[in-house]
Amino acid sequence: MTDKIGLEDLKSAVKATKTASKVVTSETAATASTEPRAPKIDAQGRSYATGKRKNAIARVWIKPGMGKILVNGKSGEDYFARPVLQMIVNQPFKAANRVTQYDVWCTVSGGGLSGQAGAVRHGISQALTHFEPDLRPTLKQGGFLTRDSRVVERKKYGQAKARRRFQFSKR
Repeated sequence: MTDKIGLEDLKSAVKATKTASKVVTSETAATASTEPRAPKIDAQGRSYATGKRKNAIARVWIKPGMGKILVNGKSGEDYFARPVLQMIVNQPFKAANRVTQYDVWCTVSGGGLSGQAGAVRHGISQALTHFEPDLRPTLKQGGFLTRDSRVVERKKYGQAKARRRFQFSKR
């Protein structure tokens, strides 16, 4: 004889699997929140991150040092000559109270100087969180880990610019 499985048996089996999965997920969530994040440091003692803003991309490496910043082989003060851009690059260190504790080496390409400064800031922030995971809440609250994704709108055909139309002529 074949055993017939009733609808009630199926309902009880589904309930049992749901409660078992809830117990497993709550246990894994509890263990994940109590474990501190491990730093991501390479063999040379550096931490790497990529920062982006507009069309600029910055590859950033940080390591413990005296606070030197090298951008594309030049010092940070020479590459970002304007004080505003230097302030933007140093913001993550000031927010984390680590102004002269890390050396930064980065390569930047694309965009203009302000976009590149924002990309370096984003990369430094991410690299700091890789080096010291405890700094993440501070940098997140300051808005340094969020990528500024605004880019230039593309030009449309039949128009002078992205939104500017050609002058209308009735006759």
